[in-house]
Amino acid sequence: MKFNPTVPIYLQIMDVIKKDVVTGVLARGERVESVRALAEKFGVNLNTMQRACSELEREGVIYTQRGVGSFVTEDDNIIRAVKEQMCGGIVTEFVNGMRSLGFANNEILEIVGKALVL
Repeated sequence: MKFNPTVPIYLQIMDVIKKDVVTGVLARGERVESVRALAEKFGVNLNTMQRACSELEREGVIYTQRGVGSFVTEDDNIIRAVKEQMCGGIVTEFVNGMRSLGFANNEILEIVGKALVL
């Protein structure tokens, strides 16, 4: 994975895992690979991966059963909240990008409307 040097790596990893959860690549209740395996998969330091997993657990995206492993949450409310949070970021980035190009709100809406018809 190629990382953006302006964003902490653990946040970028969290975003990838969250996206996998909300899109169903990682199913609800599915066992998550070990921190060591994930660190290898992402090509990062074990401490970086541990931080990402700890934050995901703090946010409720994953949970750990002692001696068994970590699993994706089955809580619809958490998954919906993560999806809405990610959506908000995408929309904000898009709108800011369009505004920086000089588009007015009504023009942005028109462009989006046309794109949705495609």
